[in-house]
Order: sequence, then C-alpha cells, then structure tokens
Amino acid sequence: MNLDGETNLKLKQSLDVTSSLCDERCLQAFTAVIRCEDPNDKLYSFVGNLHYTSKEYPLSLQQILLRDSKLKNTDYIYGVVIFTGHDTKVMQNATDPRSKRSKIEKRMDKIIYILFISLILVSFVGSFFFGIETRRDLVDQKYRRWYLRPDDSTVFYDPTRASLSAFFHFLTGLMLYGYLIPISLYVSIEIVKVLQSIFINRDTRMYDETTDKRAQARTSNLNEELGQVHTIFSDKTGTLTCNSMEFVKCSIAGIAYGKGETEVERALARRDWPSEAHEISNETNDSRGSVKGFNFRDERIMNGRWLHEPHPDMIRKFFEVLAICHTVIPDGNRHDGDIYYEAESRDEAAFVIAARELGFEFFKRKQTSISLYELDYVTGGKIVRDYELLHVLEFSSSRKRMSVIVRSEGNLLLLCKGADSVMFHRLSKDGRQFEKETSDHIKKYAQVGLRVMVITYRELEEEEYKIWEEEFLRVKASVSPDGDALLDATADKIERELILLGATAVEDKLQEGVPQCLEKLARAQIRVWVLTGDKLETAVNIGYACKLLRQGMKEIVITLDSPDIGVLEKQGDMEALAKACLESISKQIREGQSQVTSAKKGPMEFGLIIDGKSLDFVLTKHLEDSFLELATNCGAVLCCRSSPKQKALVSIWSCCYCKLHTVWLNCIRIISQTYNRKMQIIRLVKRKLGETTLSIGDGANDVSMIQEADIGVGISGVEGMQAVMASDFAIAQFHFLERLLLVHGHWCYRRIAMMICYFFYKNIAFGLTLFWFEAYASFSGQPAYNDWDMSFYNVFFTSLPVIALGVFDQDVSACLCLEFPQLYQEGTQNILFSWCRILGWMANGVGSSIIIFFCTTNVMVEQAFRRDGRVADFEVLGVTMYTCVVWAVNCQLAISINYFTWIHHFFIWSSIASWYIFLLTYGYISPTISTTAYMVFLEATTPSVLYWLSTLLVVVSTLLPYFSYKAFQTRVQPMTHDLIQSLQQECSKIETS
Repeated sequence: MNLDGETNLKLKQSLDVTSSLCDERCLQAFTAVIRCEDPNDKLYSFVGNLHYTSKEYPLSLQQILLRDSKLKNTDYIYGVVIFTGHDTKVMQNATDPRSKRSKIEKRMDKIIYILFISLILVSFVGSFFFGIETRRDLVDQKYRRWYLRPDDSTVFYDPTRASLSAFFHFLTGLMLYGYLIPISLYVSIEIVKVLQSIFINRDTRMYDETTDKRAQARTSNLNEELGQVHTIFSDKTGTLTCNSMEFVKCSIAGIAYGKGETEVERALARRDWPSEAHEISNETNDSRGSVKGFNFRDERIMNGRWLHEPHPDMIRKFFEVLAICHTVIPDGNRHDGDIYYEAESRDEAAFVIAARELGFEFFKRKQTSISLYELDYVTGGKIVRDYELLHVLEFSSSRKRMSVIVRSEGNLLLLCKGADSVMFHRLSKDGRQFEKETSDHIKKYAQVGLRVMVITYRELEEEEYKIWEEEFLRVKASVSPDGDALLDATADKIERELILLGATAVEDKLQEGVPQCLEKLARAQIRVWVLTGDKLETAVNIGYACKLLRQGMKEIVITLDSPDIGVLEKQGDMEALAKACLESISKQIREGQSQVTSAKKGPMEFGLIIDGKSLDFVLTKHLEDSFLELATNCGAVLCCRSSPKQKALVSIWSCCYCKLHTVWLNCIRIISQTYNRKMQIIRLVKRKLGETTLSIGDGANDVSMIQEADIGVGISGVEGMQAVMASDFAIAQFHFLERLLLVHGHWCYRRIAMMICYFFYKNIAFGLTLFWFEAYASFSGQPAYNDWDMSFYNVFFTSLPVIALGVFDQDVSACLCLEFPQLYQEGTQNILFSWCRILGWMANGVGSSIIIFFCTTNVMVEQAFRRDGRVADFEVLGVTMYTCVVWAVNCQLAISINYFTWIHHFFIWSSIASWYIFLLTYGYISPTISTTAYMVFLEATTPSVLYWLSTLLVVVSTLLPYFSYKAFQTRVQPMTHDLIQSLQQECSKIETS
C-alpha cells in the first residue's frame, strides 16, 4: 500500500508522540493502530512501529492482549484498543438472526387461507340464494311471503332492492360464519408451547450433574420442529468430544511409550472382531482420571526410570522441549506446589502437564525468561534451570508449527514442534536417525484418533543467529501488506536442519453416550453431518469410534489427496489445478452415485467422507446438485476440513484477498471464511431439499451455523456461552440430543399436529351447523344459537380439553420412544400433518355438522316434544343442536387421546358440564338479557325425554364414522405407533398373567 508524504508524516508523528509516554516496562505491550482517510474516503489500517531512544521496536501479534488477559510483571501499560465493535471476530462471523418458524406453523397459515376462502364462499352462497329468495318475494307487485312484511322492512330485506340486500347479507354471513376461522387457535398453541417448554426445561433425564445445568428451551416457536429433523450438522471438538486433551502416548527416539487403549482403538477392535468381546486391561482401567490432562502410564520412563532407557539424553531433551516450547502462563503459588496453567490451547496445557509429571516442571515465565524445576532422581531434590527466551515463532494454521529460541548455559537452542506434514522435510541428515520408526508410530496414533505433534530441536551457532535475528527484526518492523508471508519465510530459514526427538499423541475423548446417541439417531433415519479438522484417516476412525460410521457401512470417499493434484499444487498453476480438481471430484461423485444405485442397501448404509479441499469445490454451482444428491443417499457425511492456507491454494479469490489486506485483518477474514463454510453447507441443504435441519455446536465459531439452521442447539461446555446465547435450545451434553429429539420432539410434533387438526375439526363442525340451519331457514341469516352460546364455544366449552391434548398426550412412553427410534419417522415424513390427514379431519368436521344438523332436525321438528303434544320451537332446536355439538366434539377428542390422565378426564367432562351449568344459570337471567335462552333448559328441555334420547342418538351417530375408520386403520393399515402400542399391550398382558 503506497502512502503519500503527508500520510507518512502523520504516521511518524503519531507514533513519536505515543512513544514519549512509554518506558522500558511497556515497550513490549504497546500497539499503535492509526486510521486515516485518503482523498477518496477509503479507510485504511496501519500497523506501526514504536520509536524509543533511537531504536525501532516492531509491533506484532505478540503485543496484542486478548480480552480477559491478566496484567503481570508490570504496574501499568500504555495501549490502544483495537479490533472492537464490528472488527471483532464474533461480529465478522455474525449474521442477522432470522425469524424462525416451524413448518407446521407455515402450513397452518395456508390452512387458514383455505378456511378464509371457504368463509367467503359460504357467505357468498348464502347471500346469492338469499338474493334469489328475496327477489321472488315480489312478483307482479304481490308479496309471496306476506307474513314477513316486506312492505315494512329495512334495506337488509327489501324485495325491490334484492341485490343490495344480498350484499348486506354477505357481510352478515362473514360475521355469522366467522367461527370457521379458529382465532383462538393461536392463543391455545402459544399456551401449549410454553407448557411444553417448561417440561423440556424440567426433564431430569437431561440434567448434567457435572456442570449443574439443565436443558433449556430458549424459544417456544420450534418445539414441534424438533420432531421433524431430517439432517443434523455437528461440530466435533467440544460437541462430540469433551474438548479436554489428555497426554496418552508418545514416541521418543523410535520407541513407542504409553500403554492402554483409546476409545477409537476399542471401536476398531469391535469393528474388526465383532463376534468377540474386546477386553480392556486392568492397567488401562487403572490409568483413568488420575491427573487432568495426563493419562499416560508406562513404567519404563515414569518415576525416573527413563534414565535406564537406551536414549536417556533424547528423552530428557524431549520433555525439555515440551516444558519450554509453548506460550503457557503458570499461575498459583509455586512455593506450595499449587500451580495451574493458563494456555491458549488445551494441547499445550497437556504437554506442559506431561512434562511436569515426568520431572520437568515449568513454574515461572517472564518476558524474557522461562524457568523449570528438573527433578533429580538421584538426590530427590529439584534443580532450577533458567532459559533466556529470545524469540517465539508463533504457531499459525499456515505454518503448522511453533518454535522458541532460548539460551541455556551458553548454548543457543531452537526448540520446535509441529505437524508431521511440515516437520519431516525440515530434518537434517543427522537428525533422521529415527524417522522411519517415528513415522510408523505417528501413522498408528492418527489411525486411533490421536492428535499428533512432532518434537524437534537444533543447536544454533552464534554468528548464524545474529545474522538471522537482524533480518527477522527488520522484516518484523516493516509495514507491508505481505508482511505475514515475509515473516513466515524468514522464520522458515532458521527452522531447518532439525534433529528429530519424537512425537506426542494427545486424546480428545468423546463425551459420554455419544456413540449410543448417534446410533439411535441413525436408527431414526436422521442424517448426520460432522465437520472436523482432523486428517481423513483420523476422521474415519473417530467416525467409527462415535458410531457415526458403523460396521457394515459402505464408505464413499471424495478426496483430492492424489499424486497428480500434488504435482499441480507444487507447480502453482492455479487454472490447471482448478480444472483437474473439478474433473477428479466429478468422477468420484459419479462413481459414488453408481455405488448407491447398484447396491441393494438402504440409504442409511452408506457413509460419505470428503476432505476440506474437495468440499470447497463441491459447494460451487457446477457440483453442488450432484454432490447433494449423493450426500442425501448416505446416512452419514464426514467433512474433514483443511486449514485456511490449503483452501487458499485452490481458491483464486482467496489468493487475491490475501494480497489486499493487512496481516491482522486478513487472519480474521480467513477465519471467518472457515466458519462460514458450515453455514454454506446448511444453506445448500435447506435450499435444495427443503427439509428440517438442525445444527449443534459449543463455541463462538458455531454461532452462524446455529443461526442458519432451522433449529439451533447450543452445548453449554467449556467454550463459553456464545453458542448457547445464539441457540434455540441448549443442552449440557451431546447425548441429551437423543432424548430432546426422539422423546420431546416426537411428542411435541404429535401433540401440536393433533391439536391443530382437532381445532379445525371442531370449528368446522360447529360453524357449518349454522350454515345448514340458515339454508333450512331460507338463508335468512338467522343464527341457530344464542349469541352468548356462540361466543363461549371456543372459550369455555371446548378450549381446555384441546390444551390438555397438546400438553399431556403420549402415543407411547419415553422408554419406547428411545427403544424404537423408527417411530421418529412419523415426524420426518410429516405423516400426522400431511394434507391428506388435514383434509380428512376437515371432511370429518363437515360430516359431523351434517349428521348433527339433519339428525337433530328430523328427530325434533316433526315430533311431539312436550307432553301436551306441542312440537319443539326454534329455541329448543338450537339448544338441542348445540348440546349435540358440545358432546360430539369433546367425545371426539376423548377417542383421539392415546394417554389419559386425570387432567384429560377433568377437562373433558367439566367442559361438557360447564355447558349445562351455563345454560341453567344464563336461563335464570332476565329475558331482556338471556333472550332466547330464558328458562329453556329448566322448563323446556330437561323434562323432555326426547331431548336426552336425541342427544344420545346424534352424538353416537356423529362419533361412529371416525371410530369405525380408526378401528379399521389400526387393524388393517397400522402406523408405527399403532404397532408399538399393540406390542406394549401384549407385553402388559404377559406381565399380568
């Protein structure tokens, strides 16, 4: 970036002014970032150097203090706050949270539209026939229905203006048949969802004693969506694993140390010998959990016995590197031996703890020195060793290694640790003595899911170091857009001619119950995608350990790890590389599709594994459709994510991006790209498939993924609460997801679906009786019921039972939901809220209204209702019909309920009783208020046997069609829950007998 003279002057003046405020104690803890605007109003960020006493001090990432950093070794510092607000990593990754609604709610809106159209249609039909009847009342200036006094009527009934009367009748119909629109449904659903959320929050089976945290439903909008999940997207570290690293094995001087089995080793044993029970040695069991971060047992090198090993000097140097080559800060009281370590990564903490347990205790760190206690196993005392810390070459995703340069007893040492992919070619000829043995051990460690780090060192000549340091400080002090690359190149010059000491192996254990949970989810036909940063081979073995990949599952691997691709990468021909990668991936996808098509196995018996570089290409428009088609035919997808540097090699856009930004902003943007890739995958699946997706994660880098999915689940683990705060549901352990989906998800989906269908049924059954009565009364607009009867229908007489259905109903118990995960498919396939089922319930409502109206009128109208021979009048007919409606819809609900509690009984029968209580109480009020209900129940209907017999006859006739259909469907075409219920009943009979 070229700056004019004025800008350079401003930059120097600003830095000189700030330098006058500093002293020697704060030189290494000061960062100056200046923002200015050029004539084109473009905002730039400059990383400056500090000038003090005629010296220039470089300002780099080492001078950045992260949030929650602790001030030590100095009384105060001067600094500038940078990367705040929208420049923070969290804000860079953040997306505007979208409004999430369940698929049932969206479909319910469509049903409301249908009912609204039906309301308009019914009102139009009524007004149309009313207009015809009104026009016919005036023929040749003679009134056909003279008793209606059309000559002395209002505009609402005027034969001379029949069209206008019909229009007003249409408006009357909209109000009269408004009961077809279940307005109270939305209120009832909100009440039900809140109560469902309370049950989720108070489920003791989803309580974690270790963290003292329960499951938390942070929103009530998506309860039923939990029962319709098709695909789960999961992070690995901290989500499937504990994110608690343990030092378990190591290789030193070509000899493997560390006994016992890891979880992956046991899983591989089960896969290779499925018929044999793999026994775990007592030694392995005894080694668990003694020291946090240290799960290593080998009598050959513990308790000072390493002195008798073939290469004790290399063993000593190995653990010396572990104790020095890091950025860990010790805390606590070193005099009492109560020291704990604060580390940027848990891997580093595990290394330092391992060194301490084997006699090399790191206890003090200053700006320029590191101090160790080395245990003298001869005398039993501790020897203090001080190392002058000259430089720290930080670890980065592009370098994949870390080095420190120290001076000890007059010797200059470079201590280096890093990934095997970048370390072996840096070894000197004399340093490759144990390369073959170490490589074999690394391969074995990777195969059993361990995180591997190669340990090396070299001795530096004084002259060589001075020349390198001069160049390193000059590059570090330069302000350049490609300063990061220059710094890496300079570090690379001295990180050569290394001597191999060995390799470490750290285990990130799976959370408790993860394999069983993933196995249950697979049996429920839920697709699971796991994104991990491990190597492909390591990821596959971890997949078997957590049962994401299962025995007998056919693996389909898509990778760009081939010799041809490697040659093109080294040549740097980006165009040829991209073309070759596209062709290779297309071929592998076609081969995978042919395997799925030709195989007789089901889709859940295939596992797709894809590496990070391939994933970059399949997310393009050319391959996304074919890749998604293959992925949806697989029961599990394992995405092995590569580093940001690897992604840059296959992305021209990323390369251009790196050249345009400064080091710090570039790092943040690349990290943001890495995190947003998860969001890309979720968005692709949602857009193409339209199925319900669920994302689960535990860290801030999972926030965008959690917000993008239809359902976001946050794990309240060791990575903070940002994932939880952005989530819809929060749990403490991954295996709680099994109960959250298979039990609560299934129940909530079934309850809400049944509740909505029943709500439409009861409103249609009630509303259409008004329409049939209006047709019976020549479309006069006369309501069949009293005004207060109609107002209280959805408030008192039918509201509470449907709420009880939505809160307490269970088709099967929680144990059976977990024992038969196949039951979950009823929600995934949306069987209980399909259009066929919705229209069936609507048809049932229409049929019930027809039976109630015509049976009631035929029984009541032409028969003697009282002992004196008088027939039923308008008020009696309305009360009888309303009584039949209340009985029918509540008994219909009783038939539909699978799991009766005393609450169901109380709400159903009290709702029916409340109708009689209301009718009796309301009938006692003055007729000016009660109008048509005055004394109807007490004086007219109660003494009449016909009233009670007709109620019984009509209700039984109304319930008979649904009862017959239910009996037929359960016996002839049983659903999954019907089969499980039958099995449960048979088991109960056997236990009883």
